[in-house]
Parts: sequence; structure tokens; C-alpha cells
Amino acid sequence: MTAPLTGLRVLDLATLFAGPLAATLLGDFGAEVVKVEHPTKPDPSRGHGPSKAGVGLWWKMLGRNKRTITLDLSKPGGRSTLLRLAAGADVIIENFRPGTLEKWDLGWPELSAANPRLVLARVTGFGQFGPYAHHPGFGTLAEAMSGFAAITGEPDAPPTLPPFGLADSIAGLTTAYAVMTALAARERTGEGQVVDMALIEPILAALGPQPLWYDQLGHVQPRTGNRSPNNAPRGVYRTGDGTWVAVSTSAQSVAERVMHLVGRPELIDEPWFATGADRARHADVLDEAVGSWIAARTRTDVLAAFEKAEAAVAPVQDVRDVMADPQYQALNTITTVDDPELGPLRMQNVLFRLSATPGAIRWAGRPHGADTDEVLTELGLTPADLTALRAEGAL
Repeated sequence: MTAPLTGLRVLDLATLFAGPLAATLLGDFGAEVVKVEHPTKPDPSRGHGPSKAGVGLWWKMLGRNKRTITLDLSKPGGRSTLLRLAAGADVIIENFRPGTLEKWDLGWPELSAANPRLVLARVTGFGQFGPYAHHPGFGTLAEAMSGFAAITGEPDAPPTLPPFGLADSIAGLTTAYAVMTALAARERTGEGQVVDMALIEPILAALGPQPLWYDQLGHVQPRTGNRSPNNAPRGVYRTGDGTWVAVSTSAQSVAERVMHLVGRPELIDEPWFATGADRARHADVLDEAVGSWIAARTRTDVLAAFEKAEAAVAPVQDVRDVMADPQYQALNTITTVDDPELGPLRMQNVLFRLSATPGAIRWAGRPHGADTDEVLTELGLTPADLTALRAEGAL
């Protein structure tokens, strides 16, 4: 089958996570992605997290389905080579600080002159303009500035940052969506455009109606730990065998089933039980009822009882559980990729399933600059050209 993005050419100039993840998502569904890295300063994601035999494992996922080349864009030869690559590309994704491409005479005027159909996705911490535009920007700052950290954690504990790249991940997903939106517009207009993606914005959208609540009611959402202000019982509960389960009662009928299950049906008759918000104000009573029942049983028994009662529950899983989970196995969410450096690797599969034109992982992240000669030879450069570029330090 032909993948849906076959024929789409993407240049990934970005580093670390949000921009490269967007390129990965496009590559997963058939786009031809060329990863462009500095000759002596590779993408730092190659060194993030654990490694095996000196090979960064995070990169194996983030770099999948990408060919890798080296190019110093600050060198005249690097600049001219990028413009030649841009002339045949559909998308460039970059995350340099605003003004950096312009400093190298590779801004939008130069790139669009080389290819009027080009889409340039610019991913930064704070966007291309505004008082913070030139500040260093990372996902951690977005998680703090957006309001995420302020509402995360226990009420009497400090604000809590996520222990992974949440803002970058959300921005990566959004950038891929933005690129596809710009490409759809190009189908009508015949012209490309610039995507201005700021890390601080997608995570704010993911937080829901907080600005609306504040605007209309002056309401500031507090930290509530695992509790929800909208329904109860809701949270994680420790089982008798020392594991944890998560319970949700967003629907009134589910809340009633849980009360019957845990032997406290009389609570359903309380006037405050009729709405989620009122139940949330009585979370102590409901948590005690649910928590004591769960604490007296093993996780296996709890899950079976909730399933029989048609009540919503899930085990709190770590990565070991995820790898063995039968639902993930049925979906092939974790798939195996053969890698010439490390052998078989298990990693997350493509993000969603298409019935007619599915995506696929064709290869895991490749070594730094592994495809430089091949890609540039396809571009029309001769061995003498490559030698000259290397002598200049552009490759």
C-alpha cells in the first residue's frame, strides 16, 4: 500500500523534541524526511536519557523514518546547499531562536524565493514576536507559564512539573497538524506559508476552559491532587496487595454503580449525590467508602468486580505493565523494529491506525550524518562538490 504522505518531502532542521517529533509523525505516514544536523554538534536528543553501547535510545524513536545528513548552515556552502534542498522540499521544520535563519540569509524571503510552495514551520518557546520572543524557551518553561504546574500536585504541596516532555509533545502533535493545515491551504492557493508555533500555546489549549472561567467568573483552578472538582469518587486507590487502581465516575450512572458495588447504596439517596460537582464537595466521604472497599481486595479482584458492575476502573501501570498489557498488545501499540546497530527494538507504533493507507516504522533513528553523501548526490552534487563542502566545514 502507498502511505498517505508518500511524495511529501520534509527537511527537519530542528533539535530536541517538539519540532523533530512533528517530523517523525509525518515520516510515520510516508513523508520523506531528511534530518539536517550540524557536522560537529548533533541533535542533543541523541544523548538524552539511557543509551546502549553508546547509542542513545530516545533518538532511535525520535529519529525513525528519517535519513540523516550534516550541514553547517552558517557556511556559504551550507547555505547554498540548503536552498537547493528547499527548492525540492514541501516542508521545513526549524526551531532556531527567532532571527537565526535571517542571520544566515535563510529567512522566509530567501526560502520562499527558492520555493514558493514551501511550508516553513517555526517552533520556538514563545513565538516569532512579542517581549519574550528572543528568550531561551524550553518545554519546562511552557509547563510553568501555561498554568499546568500551578494546578498539578497536592493542595499543600509545591506546583508540580511533569517528569517528561509534556509541552514539547503537545507542541509536536500540534505542529504536525499545523503543517498539514498549511499544506491543505496550499492545495487551494498554490503557495506555501509560515507556521509560527510557540510551545506556550498548545499546552494552554490542552488545559481547557481556564481562561474562560477566569474571564467570566474570576475563578482560578486550585491544586486538588488526584481529585476532580467536577465529580467524585475520582482518583487512585491502593489495593490490598499494594498496587493501585484509578477510578472515574464522570457519569452519574457509573457513580451509582460504584456505590452499589462497594456496599454503600445509601449514599445515592443523599441530596448532594445528584450532581458531579456536589459529589466532589463530599469527596472525603466517597473516597473513604471506595478506598476502604478497594483496600480489602487484590487488584485482580477489584478489576474483575468493577468490570462486572460496568464501572470505570483501570490499573495504574508502569512501563513493565504497559509492555505486557493485553489491550496494547491487541492494538500493536508497542511494535518491534529491526535496527542494524542494536538489533530488534520495541517502541511505540505509529500514532493511529488508518484502514486503507496505514503508516509504518520503516527504520529506527540512524547514525549522525549516515545519509549525507546519498542525499546530496541525489540532489545533483558531484564527488568534487562534496569534497569542497567538507573542506569548507559545511558538511
